[in-house]
Amino acid sequence: MREPVVELIDEFFLARKPKKHSEHTLAAYQRDLSSVLGHLGEVLDKPVTDVRIGDLDVRTLRRGFAAISHQSAATISRTWSTWNQLFTFLVADGIVEGNPMAAVEKPRVPKSRPKAITGDDSVERLLHVAAAGRKNARDPWPERDLAIVVTLITCGLRLAELLDLTMRSIDGPEDERVLAVKGKGNKERTVPLEPEVETLITTYTLSRLRRFPGRIAADASLFVDNRGAGMKRGALQYMIEQLYREAGIRSRVPSGALVHALRHTFATSLARNGASGTELQRLLGHESLATTQRYVDATAREVRQAARSNDAYRLLPDLL
Repeated sequence: MREPVVELIDEFFLARKPKKHSEHTLAAYQRDLSSVLGHLGEVLDKPVTDVRIGDLDVRTLRRGFAAISHQSAATISRTWSTWNQLFTFLVADGIVEGNPMAAVEKPRVPKSRPKAITGDDSVERLLHVAAAGRKNARDPWPERDLAIVVTLITCGLRLAELLDLTMRSIDGPEDERVLAVKGKGNKERTVPLEPEVETLITTYTLSRLRRFPGRIAADASLFVDNRGAGMKRGALQYMIEQLYREAGIRSRVPSGALVHALRHTFATSLARNGASGTELQRLLGHESLATTQRYVDATAREVRQAARSNDAYRLLPDLL
């Protein structure tokens, strides 16, 4: 019980390596552990490196979490979950006898609604701007921009999933093309790639060859920047935001969403048109059906029709 917590955290990350978490997931875990550990050092009045696992009783942990109570419920809940995973690991390794996190309160996180782009004409305006080419771009590349936007809006990919695509990600026979996608936790899934989308990607690829003559390797990034290197996260986010602005729909994109708003728009559109929760779960790569269900709940026509059966609606026309 005298082991330094910082060393046990290192062992925790070492044990999780086979899970092949993304860099973003690992960074989030590290922030969650480091933020509370820093406060625990203050509570114990000792340097973080001197905090021992035996120091972390329930009361100390509660005070450490109280220090982050100003953060959002979602952040605190995620941080609690990370510490709970750490203690679960320590119990399994026989380093501690029990997990004290059950006695540390965590906030109830309200269910979030899909952050889809609003406005019936928003997607149309976005596609027209992408096809025409960004006016403010130093080196407009409409073929690439349109291919990216259409891939996001028709395949429901996460930002990292799009950036991970390579030339060989397009697979399957001609009439049944799919995108082989590497999702969270390196879990793989396939998403249907319809002929119209493949045509746009082919048009983009031909324009890429004109810009950067030579053979494109099978393992080369599918989408590249204006220098021919695999597109990076910041460049993609900037491109999408500029397209929103030029299309005049930036205010229609929910706060906290940017590229991800296109994924939410994809899922909401499918749910509105009758896709089941199981179908959406498969396409979106969600581990839990509960995560997918919010799209169905937000758009289910059957629920709306049931609510519409209320007798009061028959009386309203006379009052309007």
